[in-house]
Amino acid sequence: MSEHSNESTTLDESHPAAEEVQSDSEEGTMAQESPKNSAAEIPVTSNGQLEDSHEHGFNRDLKRSLPVGLGLSETKITSHGFDSTKEGVVEAGPFPGGRAQQKSGPVVLADEVKNPAMEKLELVRKWSLNTYKCTRQIISEKLGRGSRTVDLELEAQIEILRDNKKKYENILRLAQTLSTQLFQMVHTQRQLGDAFADLSLKSLELHEEFGYNADTQKLLAKNGETLLGAINFFIASVTTLVNKTIEDTLLTVKQYESARIEYDAYRTDLEELNLGPRDANTLPRIEQSQQLFQVHKEKYDKMRNDVSIKLKFLEENKVKVLHNQLVLFHNAIAAYFAGNQKQLEQTLKQFHIKLKTPGADAPSWLEEQ
Repeated sequence: MSEHSNESTTLDESHPAAEEVQSDSEEGTMAQESPKNSAAEIPVTSNGQLEDSHEHGFNRDLKRSLPVGLGLSETKITSHGFDSTKEGVVEAGPFPGGRAQQKSGPVVLADEVKNPAMEKLELVRKWSLNTYKCTRQIISEKLGRGSRTVDLELEAQIEILRDNKKKYENILRLAQTLSTQLFQMVHTQRQLGDAFADLSLKSLELHEEFGYNADTQKLLAKNGETLLGAINFFIASVTTLVNKTIEDTLLTVKQYESARIEYDAYRTDLEELNLGPRDANTLPRIEQSQQLFQVHKEKYDKMRNDVSIKLKFLEENKVKVLHNQLVLFHNAIAAYFAGNQKQLEQTLKQFHIKLKTPGADAPSWLEEQ
């Protein structure tokens, strides 16, 4: 009897009820140990399925967390046991049994990416090719084998300008020499006048004679200073004309000549290609050469027009400047050697020339600011 009661109070572990009780106790224990597990917080309906609202929210969050271009069909969710260190691991990859899709992403075009080193290399290549063509054209012209484009009227004007520049530079050198010599003479006359004046005071018997010579030398020194001012003004104006105005025009002429050499070089290159065979390999080269020739032709025409305009304005400016300066030089020299002090001073006033006071100190650097 006692054995029967003990057996009735002890549940068999193999009994289904016992398994259910044990399972419930284990689940309660695991729920207490891992309260932060997201899977344990998903509510389950009576039939053991997830609620639709939570399922949709879970899928929506999952889609937002996936990378761009990866669909749900390419994703599988691997769940681990509650005792695992990884919780809710999402692995991206082709779904088992599904079709692998091509990965999509931004397409980078090669033309949009510019390498500075490649750009510099391309510029060096173009410069080297252009230098080679121009050098070959210059050598062929020196040897008399190549042809060159010549504007006879423009070339004649340029040659006259260069010849006039040499002559004006010679006039400047002579005028500077005259100015230097006149300055020395004026300085000597001033010293001689001071010496005569000193002797006039110390030699009573020759007081008047020394006095006349002192006044004469001082007057000549004063007139010489006036003439020196006119000559220096003439030198400054002609120097500006030669070293700035004419030089600027000659710089444009040099640019025009460089453009002419480039034009002839590419013209010769195009002529040589046109004389050769025409096939699929040479036609692109001929077309490219034609485009380069047209570019340099436009540059040559533009520079030729610029040189013509500058030569025209230079001629007008040169006539105006030299006319005034030559009149000044003539009137000042004539008045000085005629001893006409009034006319000499009037000439300087006519051209608005101011002379420095003899013996005046140069202005300090504060006054010049």
